[in-house]
Amino acid sequence: MSCGNAHETDCSEVLGHLYEYLDNEMSEDACAKFRQHFDECHPCLEKYGLEQAVKKLVKRCCGSDDVPTDLRSKVMMRIELIRSGESVPEPETVTPTEAPSA
Repeated sequence: MSCGNAHETDCSEVLGHLYEYLDNEMSEDACAKFRQHFDECHPCLEKYGLEQAVKKLVKRCCGSDDVPTDLRSKVMMRIELIRSGESVPEPETVTPTEAPSA
């Protein structure tokens, strides 16, 4: 996505690192570049606002749910495999016909 205007920080870079910005996982210098970009670029500002609203909604609806222990351990194991450079098997998926009925 690009608004068509030239910016110091390209729209694709901003959108590619949007969750790092939302999660405060960037340096202050990088955050300042992103804030400047949002001041100049309405489409990216809209995308930021949408993603921020979704993040707040998910937190409000699911933020108090406990993560199952086995899920947490599986996620941590996959993270360690990725960090070590090992190949990571594709996660198992359940098709709608296999899903248990409630």
